[in-house]
Amino acid sequence: MQVNRTTVKEFILIGFSLYPNIQTLLFIIFFFLYLLTLLGNLTIMGLTWVDRALHIPMYIFLSSLSFSETCYTLSIIPKMLSDLQSKTRSISVIGCGLQMCFFLGLGGTNCIILTLMGYDRFLAICNPLRYPLLMTNIACGQLVASAWAGGFFISLIETALIFRDIFCSPNLVKHFFCHMRAVVRLSCLDSNITELIVTMISISGLLGTFILIVLTYVFIFSTVLRIPSAEGKQKAFSTCASHLTVVIIHFGFASIVYLKPEGLGGDDTLIAVPYTVITPFLSPLIFSLRNKDMKNAFRKVLGNIVTYNK
Repeated sequence: MQVNRTTVKEFILIGFSLYPNIQTLLFIIFFFLYLLTLLGNLTIMGLTWVDRALHIPMYIFLSSLSFSETCYTLSIIPKMLSDLQSKTRSISVIGCGLQMCFFLGLGGTNCIILTLMGYDRFLAICNPLRYPLLMTNIACGQLVASAWAGGFFISLIETALIFRDIFCSPNLVKHFFCHMRAVVRLSCLDSNITELIVTMISISGLLGTFILIVLTYVFIFSTVLRIPSAEGKQKAFSTCASHLTVVIIHFGFASIVYLKPEGLGGDDTLIAVPYTVITPFLSPLIFSLRNKDMKNAFRKVLGNIVTYNK
């Protein structure tokens, strides 16, 4: 069979076009999930900004995670919603490269920030006397900046590896966004080596950050179990519960996307939905509902608004 070697200038995102009968339903569901995701993340960032009691490393990390996830969803979901209501689902090669770069960079940033949040809890519980000296707001800001730099450094490497080649027809990306595996297979050259390299980079970053989080919680749990009072143990565990829940959800869904064996089968479009849509929606919800300080700050802001209106 002759391969079409025509160089392409745009891609067609097949995405959910394979499910024409439920595209309207999917649009409604994803649209409301996206609105709630934005509302949750903006609420966390706003409360952290206005309430001085939340100007501490724990909530600086949380606010940074909310900002990163807001940008993360912004790079994927608006285009996906537009394509669900459009017959032309094209994206330029440059636009595809930018989307991939931001998606990978922000995804990596989220993983690193979650790791830093675990490190913050480790210092607070295992080294409480040195915590104020080690985790200052300045140090926290530097760590957040390092998370962004690290996430986008890896992203730029992966994106450059994929887009160093030219792409040939057919220009059909079997996904609802420019996922690296779906795009790299459209290369005019043999893409197996490139796909292996970028996959290994992603898996290394994913497993590396997850292992660091596991190690921090090994030390945290060993310290908490030595606390004599049940009340002290419960208080220590409560400060980690939300973070640990989000970590399990985040890395659980991510592992399905990146660690799924090639021959296992399954629709990659549907498999990616939990990681790109559900996880960003659940994250602010979990941190808000299970956090006493955040709920107190919300009540305080509401009280100030009511008083001002009177």
